[in-house]
Amino acid sequence: MTIRSIRFDPSPPLNPDAATTVHEWYQDRTGAFSAGFWASAPSEIEVSYDEDEFCVLVEGTVELTDASGHTETFHAGQSFVIPSGFKGVWKSVTAVRKFYVVHLPVAPAADPKAAPTLPDAAADLAGT
Repeated sequence: MTIRSIRFDPSPPLNPDAATTVHEWYQDRTGAFSAGFWASAPSEIEVSYDEDEFCVLVEGTVELTDASGHTETFHAGQSFVIPSGFKGVWKSVTAVRKFYVVHLPVAPAADPKAAPTLPDAAADLAGT
């Protein structure tokens, strides 16, 4: 395997016609791991993470509020992780620019010989 460095452009161009800009600079062969750049105008969106995301804020302020109402604030120069399973609100308080690394966990393959778990058995009973 050849090692190839990926250099993150510290100021990639933003799309003036869109609320967000994404530049994905790397994705592995499986699609489970990627890295890139994301920018947003001030905004607020509901999020539900299936992936783990490591963020480095290059510019701006972000507030993350989880489903229970707990809020964490992050500023330019800070880094943080949003774990898989997080549900809540991402608020770009100001214009935001970040570098990100995302990992999408893959659930282990089910053993066909294993007994069904309670949720699966309940779904079977419900006819779904």
